[in-house]
Amino acid sequence: MLKENLRKLSPWKYVLDPFKGMHIPAYFYVSDKLLQLVEEDAIRQAMNVAMLPSLVKGVMVMSDVHTGYGFPIGGVAASRYEEGIISPGGIGFDINCGVRLLKTDLSLEEVEKKKQLLIDTLYKNVPSGLGEGGYLKLSDEELMEVMEKGSYWALEKGYATRQEVEHTEENGRMKEADPSKVSKRAMARGRKQLGTLGSGNHFLEIQIVEKIFDPGTAKAYGLEEGMITIMIHCGSRGLGHQVASDYLRIMNEKNPEIVKSLPDRELVYASINSEVGMDYLRAMASAANYAWVNRQLIAFQVRKSLRQVFGHVNTEQLYDVAHNIAKIEEHIVDGEKMKLIVHRKGATRAFPKNSGLNVYDNVGQPVIIPGSMGTSSYILVGTEKAMKESFGSSCHGAGRVMSRRKAISKFNAAEIVKNLGERGVIVKSGSRKGIAEESPDAYKDVDEVVRVVQGAGIARIVAKLKPLGVIKG
Repeated sequence: MLKENLRKLSPWKYVLDPFKGMHIPAYFYVSDKLLQLVEEDAIRQAMNVAMLPSLVKGVMVMSDVHTGYGFPIGGVAASRYEEGIISPGGIGFDINCGVRLLKTDLSLEEVEKKKQLLIDTLYKNVPSGLGEGGYLKLSDEELMEVMEKGSYWALEKGYATRQEVEHTEENGRMKEADPSKVSKRAMARGRKQLGTLGSGNHFLEIQIVEKIFDPGTAKAYGLEEGMITIMIHCGSRGLGHQVASDYLRIMNEKNPEIVKSLPDRELVYASINSEVGMDYLRAMASAANYAWVNRQLIAFQVRKSLRQVFGHVNTEQLYDVAHNIAKIEEHIVDGEKMKLIVHRKGATRAFPKNSGLNVYDNVGQPVIIPGSMGTSSYILVGTEKAMKESFGSSCHGAGRVMSRRKAISKFNAAEIVKNLGERGVIVKSGSRKGIAEESPDAYKDVDEVVRVVQGAGIARIVAKLKPLGVIKG
């Protein structure tokens, strides 16, 4: 049992010291309670990642960890840029799956009076479900422009406000993007899916700020108790999935000697200095830009829906964060400033104040942590300790404790909807299967997950959000 090899460093952190080919340690940000839920396979995956070349400091594993493809979900690893590597398994298939939070000036009384109508209107205006198409039908040229410009395309076309672009990670555009590195098949999958939620754990949720924990930071974020917010959680849809699939195949074909050297072929990588490595970085960035536009178009439809139901409603974006992405960043490692390729798979950037952020640099970046369906979500803020320890990274959600297949066999969708309804949460989905597989009981306790990252000091809790209604993909 690999779990027996974990050494406790604090109530919030364990370490797997290097052995059996590991070049660096693997650090697990978990409490004793969460450690019991960590799968043996997830520990093995973190150990395998620590065997990859050119990684520095350690593999950082967040409190919402569970087994993924190659890398564990909740895994963060950084490679020296000059001799660096990039791995699709360290980013995931849903490139730039992320979360956006909109603040409104609606009152709880207003929302409760029209909550069902609001849910129905949002459901009508924001397509959801596997393979569902959106309201935009783009040509190849237009789609390539989306992937190149990201949120700036949405701003030019009137789908975004300047405030929304500025309150998005990277301003919604990775400059490394080169759409010519995205396959025709990936483009075909993504052409009709802009402005759609997709399926799985993606959702659109009406929430209320239930409790403020950090009044100073909350004030800087414009958050108040009783405020109605809208949370959007989705990614790059079929386009991002195909980009990952394409480059996994290409890397396997072009680097057979690397594949043979790996403890797990799902960890296949390419040198960032190689043609295939740079091609993947550019394609990944293109898919990330697509994902930001996807969430932006959903936000546009949310604003439209609010007007249809309530008339004039003021909305303002708190922030939009990515949690399946690789970034070129500078960090201090062993006292030396290094240019790194930071892989965050199921992990959120958590930069503190004075990090050169485009907004919130005087307070620190918002870290948006969605709960499972029907449970609370959280807003946290990045910390200096995160920059020193975890490459400026924190958790990204509650984290599964049960496979989707097992959840479908164990939970009844009608009962879930009924139970949540009794708690005042309306659930709407086109798929009973989708509701069952996303049962709150299929996930870890999000309260414990964020308690751990706060205890470890890699993020600080600002506010707790309570769900009022949710649309599931």
